[in-house]
Amino acid sequence: MTSSEPLYARDAAIRLTALTHGGGCGCKIAPKVLREALAGVSGGFPHPDLLVGSATADDAAVFRLNDRQALVATTDFFMPIVDDPRDFGRIAATNAISDVYAMGATPVLALAILGMPVNTLPLEIISRIMDGGAEVCRAAGVALAGGHSIDSPEPIYGLAVMGIVAPEQLKRNDTARAGDVLVLGKPLGVGVLSAALKKGLLDAEGYQEMLAITTQLNRVGQQLGALDGVHAMTDVTGFGLLGHLLEICRGSNLAARLQFDRLPVLSTALKLTPQGIGPGAIERNWESYSHEVNLNLNLPDWAWRLLCDPQTSGGLLAACAPETVETVLQYFHAAGFLAAAIIGGLETGEPQITVE
Repeated sequence: MTSSEPLYARDAAIRLTALTHGGGCGCKIAPKVLREALAGVSGGFPHPDLLVGSATADDAAVFRLNDRQALVATTDFFMPIVDDPRDFGRIAATNAISDVYAMGATPVLALAILGMPVNTLPLEIISRIMDGGAEVCRAAGVALAGGHSIDSPEPIYGLAVMGIVAPEQLKRNDTARAGDVLVLGKPLGVGVLSAALKKGLLDAEGYQEMLAITTQLNRVGQQLGALDGVHAMTDVTGFGLLGHLLEICRGSNLAARLQFDRLPVLSTALKLTPQGIGPGAIERNWESYSHEVNLNLNLPDWAWRLLCDPQTSGGLLAACAPETVETVLQYFHAAGFLAAAIIGGLETGEPQITVE
C-alpha cells in the first residue's frame, strides 16, 4: 500500500465505526424519550429579543441583534458514520452547518466539538478528522475559531455554528400554512447505507453515493430564506422524514399528506431497505410517532422503514406557497440538488401525516 491511500486503508486495524455503538444522526435520542426527558424543563428566562428558543423544535436558536440582523446559533455532533477520518470530519461539519441554512441564514463562525479516545486513536487520525471539518468550513466561508476537546471512550466530532439572518427572512418550522407544497432537497436512505457500511455490505458505488449526499452543503437555504413564499423550513436528520415533518405539523397545527412514489431515494437504499437493513434508530423513530402516521395499506411493507430512516446531513424540507414551487425547485436544481422534488402538501387538520 502506498502513502496516497486513505489512512483507514493503511491501518486496517482501526475502523472508526467499530469504536462506537452508533453513528451519525442515528445516535440521536429517540424522539419519544427526548420529549419525556425535556418535559417540564425550563427554557430559561424570557427575553424580548429571543426570536426562536426551546419552545419550538426548530433547528437553531435565534436572537435579534437589531432591526436588520439576528444571530442564529446551533450545535451538532455525533459518532463516526464512516471509517475514513477525513470523510467523517467532512460529513459532521456539513451536517452541523446545515442547521443554520435551514433557518434561511448565512453561517459565519464555528467552534469545534471534539471527544476522542486518545489512548486508542493515533493523533494522525484525529488530525485528519479535524482537517476534514476545517475543509468544509472553508468551503462554506465559515471561520473556524477554535473549540473544545475531551478524552472520551468513543470518538465524537461536530461544530457549534453561528450565523446571521435578516429577521424578516428567518424560516421557522412552525409557520407553515394550509395549502403549502412540500419540497425535499436530498434523497432519503443515508441511514440504511451507513448501517450497510458497518455490516460490510456497502459496495464502493454505494459509499460514493452516500458520501456525495452527506457532504453537499445546503447553502441553497440562504436563497430560500429570501423568498416570501417559503413559509417554513427544516432539514431532515436523525428523526427521519416523518419525524421532522411532524415537527412542522405540530408547530403549525396542520396535517400533511405525502406521495410515497414521489420521494427521492438513494438507489442503493432502494435495494437494501426491503432486506431489513438499517440502523436501530428506524425502530425507535417509528415507536415514537407511529400513532400520528397513517400509511396506505397498498404501500410496500418496508415503506415505514425508509420514512423513519435517520438521515445524516439530510436535505432541506421546505413548505412553500403553490405559486413559489417552481422557483424553489429551480433554486434547488441550479445549486446541484438534482433529486429535489415535490413530495406532498399541508392541509387543515389535526397534526398527523398520511402517506399515500
